[in-house]
Amino acid sequence: MSVTNVTEKKSVSNGQKRNTNIVRLILEGRAFFALIVIIAVFSFLSPYYFSLNNFLIMASHVAIFGILAIGMLLVILNGGIDLSVGSTLGLAGCIAGFLMQGVTLSYFGIILYPPVWAVVVLTCALGAVVGAVNGVLVAYLKVPAFVASLGVLYVARGIALLMTNGLTYNNLGGRPELGNTGFDWLGFNRLGGVPIGVIVLAVLAIVCGIVLSRTAFGRWLYASGGNERAADLSGVPVKRVKIIVYVLSGVCAAIAGLVLSSQLTSAGPTAGTTYELTAIAAVVIGGAALTGGRGTVRGTMLGAFVIGFLSDGLVIIGVSAYWQTVFTGAVIVLAVLMNSIQYGRRVKSS
Repeated sequence: MSVTNVTEKKSVSNGQKRNTNIVRLILEGRAFFALIVIIAVFSFLSPYYFSLNNFLIMASHVAIFGILAIGMLLVILNGGIDLSVGSTLGLAGCIAGFLMQGVTLSYFGIILYPPVWAVVVLTCALGAVVGAVNGVLVAYLKVPAFVASLGVLYVARGIALLMTNGLTYNNLGGRPELGNTGFDWLGFNRLGGVPIGVIVLAVLAIVCGIVLSRTAFGRWLYASGGNERAADLSGVPVKRVKIIVYVLSGVCAAIAGLVLSSQLTSAGPTAGTTYELTAIAAVVIGGAALTGGRGTVRGTMLGAFVIGFLSDGLVIIGVSAYWQTVFTGAVIVLAVLMNSIQYGRRVKSS
């Protein structure tokens, strides 16, 4: 009799473990499963969705959000938030457009047309400066990340509007006689059939993944995001890590601005509006915890593709833009809910 009871208890325990493992698998792989469902549903609804060319086009759209999301992931892992990335993207595009149009030196009576590589370097440097401002405000002046980045959001957008007077820089392809051609290479060229923007996203994702998993900085970042006080007492340079993640977020935003301006061959001061929310959504859908210390590059990339493929799929089947916003918002709320369930279970189990 006792042997039978023990056997029944073991079978019940094994069944519970199997159920727990299934639930854990669904929670941890939710972005991947969601992406598969999205592809299957829209492939059924439209004959034009499931094709290599369409996937490449959609991936080029995802590249903008994905690059922003990589920088946002680093900030969120640190327990912060960066609301300024959309405005930084717009400002970076305007700076690139300004340089491509030529810099007038009235005192010398000349107009300088910097080469494209110089435009890229200066634009990325601008993104780093914006990120450094955020980092200093948060790390040293103890301004809450939400407030600091919100203020920088308005400042960056205002500078872009002042620079352009609300207008758009057009025709950024450059001219051969001026030696500044090639800016549209990022947006229109392909390598092996893959858009350059997608390749840039892949390279950044790989580099970020290696940094997070194989370097001391990655360990410091997870430690400071999980428990900043404990990390500080353990010798982690918490303030330096905080500034670096905001600088990297600013650089990612500048790169995204370059890719977007290159795709459009134009740059406007309103570019990137609300993109910061999309980047945050991609990180959350990918399974990162907004409280910091948990998240992966792989999950964030899946989250970006979920949003991008969902949005483009709704466009392809002719759904109203208003309903697109509703569906995207519902996906974000569901992702946050699943995050709460996942990490709530971990806290209880520990």
